[in-house]
Amino acid sequence: MTRSADDLAEKARGAAAAGYRRLFVLGGDGTFQVLLNAVSGCSDLVLGVIPAGGGNDLAASLGLPEDPLRATALLLRGETCRMDAVRVRTADGCERLYTGGGGVGLDAEAARYASGVFRDMRGRIRYLLSAIRALFVFRPVGVRISLQPLEHEPLNATVLLAVVLNTPSYGAGLYLAPDAKTDDGILDLVLLEDLAVWEVLALLPSLWAKGELKTRRVRRFRVNCVRIETERPCRFHGDGEILGMTPVEISVVPQAFSILRPAQKTDS
Repeated sequence: MTRSADDLAEKARGAAAAGYRRLFVLGGDGTFQVLLNAVSGCSDLVLGVIPAGGGNDLAASLGLPEDPLRATALLLRGETCRMDAVRVRTADGCERLYTGGGGVGLDAEAARYASGVFRDMRGRIRYLLSAIRALFVFRPVGVRISLQPLEHEPLNATVLLAVVLNTPSYGAGLYLAPDAKTDDGILDLVLLEDLAVWEVLALLPSLWAKGELKTRRVRRFRVNCVRIETERPCRFHGDGEILGMTPVEISVVPQAFSILRPAQKTDS
């Protein structure tokens, strides 16, 4: 049992130092992020997540069911795979890893409500309600984005959100990067351009039903590294946790760690 994120990190480092080679957390994406950052220098560890958080997008990308007991049963017969991570450097110079989705704009503001007034809710509704709450106080932000590979020209846009993802979904099943792979050494940059409030509200049925963002105002890019500058200081979140302020530099860390997933079925 852990009392806080700091306590979890301390116990994870202690377990690694004591010789444990497999470390698991019971929680969501933010909880796993604490574990990953605590032991990121221990290359011989195998990590795992048993989904029990408000958003379980990492677990979903691994093929784990939402029920923690069913997930545990699958992991007992699981296999190890390598997975990319995302490294973000915020304006204060601090660096942190995350595994799913992170960004600036409406979703970062919504993350504050998701961990505040809506923290006791689970699943997609938690993040949708948080986004609706944030929408009425959030102003679209002008961004300048530098991309690698360098064949992309720098982007200048006014956006509701700019997100960099390693997993297909974030926010408990919002599929902003449905073609993303967690082990290909590539990140997905997704921009949602400025929309009127009524246009955002019109997106909610498809977001709620299937987690799909159906609008022509979405732009997607495949990148290795991104620098996001904003016209005003903005919060950046990773996996729903506020990590710092813009400008931020985000890059992929290929094959960063080992993680346990359900055994993949093979033809006999």
